[in-house]
Amino acid sequence: MDYLHTVHYYETDKMAITHHSNYIRWMEEARVDYLAKIGWDMPKVEAMGIVSPVLNVNCNYKKTTAFADKISIKVSITEFKGVKLGFAYEMRNEAGEIVCTATSSHCFLNTAGKPINVKKQFPDLYEVLNNLATNN
Repeated sequence: MDYLHTVHYYETDKMAITHHSNYIRWMEEARVDYLAKIGWDMPKVEAMGIVSPVLNVNCNYKKTTAFADKISIKVSITEFKGVKLGFAYEMRNEAGEIVCTATSSHCFLNTAGKPINVKKQFPDLYEVLNNLATNN
């Protein structure tokens, strides 16, 4: 279920390496792709009245990347507590070397900004996320 990102020229800086902020964008790309692959794409989730803001992000940069590099991003669920959802990301270059490891945490809110009890209100979504969190 890896997501593949090709580094764009505009993502590099004056030193010709990828600017560190782009890895967080790639995490979002990979996370949205992951959710779609498990049957819960963002349009579907948002149509249900759910928003999922980012609570925190942590990145550990291991190696630099540059224009045209292909970065494979493995996404997994590390934590799910009904209201809070955690992801882990492992980014590798074409040589298979880890370039970045990262985590992000998110919560589930309704469109009014109030926390949602996913287990009670959306049991199908709860079951999928809980199973993935338990099996990782």
